[in-house]
Amino acid sequence: MGRDITQHELLVELEPVVAENLDRHLATAKDWNPHDYVPWDEGRNFAAMGGVDWDPEQSRLSEVAKVAMITNLLTEDNLPSYHRTISEHFSRDGAWGTWVGRWTAEENRHGIAMRDYLVVTRGVDPVALENDRMVHMTRGVHAPEYFMGMLDQVAYVTFQELATRISHRCTGRVCEDPIADRMLKRIATDENLHMIFYRNLAGAAFDLAPDQAMESVTKIIKDFAMPGRGMPNWRRNGVLMVKHGIYDLRQHLDEVLLPVLRIWNVFDRADFTARGERSREELCEYLEKLGKDVQRFEEQRARMLAREAAKAEKAAATVS
Repeated sequence: MGRDITQHELLVELEPVVAENLDRHLATAKDWNPHDYVPWDEGRNFAAMGGVDWDPEQSRLSEVAKVAMITNLLTEDNLPSYHRTISEHFSRDGAWGTWVGRWTAEENRHGIAMRDYLVVTRGVDPVALENDRMVHMTRGVHAPEYFMGMLDQVAYVTFQELATRISHRCTGRVCEDPIADRMLKRIATDENLHMIFYRNLAGAAFDLAPDQAMESVTKIIKDFAMPGRGMPNWRRNGVLMVKHGIYDLRQHLDEVLLPVLRIWNVFDRADFTARGERSREELCEYLEKLGKDVQRFEEQRARMLAREAAKAEKAAATVS
């Protein structure tokens, strides 16, 4: 059995792949301006400037839309933590460093556009939003102790970028506002391009170090959590988003994990040693269990929604 490829060797060997995909990304991505996605003519001063402060009646967003927008925005806000983590596991030099800088600059536009939209349209309480931002960014996001290097990080961000794309698109739909939907569709396009970059890089890592890549992917999938974990009201808001299909277990399995694993040819690869085979078997066992969990979750959600609908129907009949 050959030795593991070191972190430094991985960075050196994969730099041409980074450079190639950076060029592809720059040729594909379209620059856009956050201010072009905000309805500025709806804006007005708050009390500090002689206007009127926020009131819940001013918002046109449903409770689900508010929660989804706040959760997605606060997730984007922790960009300094993500930049630090990625730069620590990648490199600040050459194509690696150029990508990290470009990715950070593109991600920063997302938070700008979403916050401007929410403040201008008075979609959510701006004071509560700012308080939550301060708490969340002060806590920061730190890579778990089991993140052992670039392979773990690349595996994680591949799945995370795709999951974030789905969350943004579903949030745009529940907002029931064509302006919000257009903005979040634009943001989701960025997330998809970022996912493709990382997915291609991870695919090259599988060819270079199949056993190591397989172990990283298995480890990340088994303990995957969205980067917003730990923000204020994380559990409550997450439950509401899952309940209404903003991002749930079915989407995680069928739209994130399985499509990416198939593109990497994880289930049919023949270049693993016994070590990689053990890791693949561990992953397959986990995915089988997750599939059963998804089915149970959907059955429970269907029963819960049916009870709520019956309760609402009864209440409406009583009023009439």
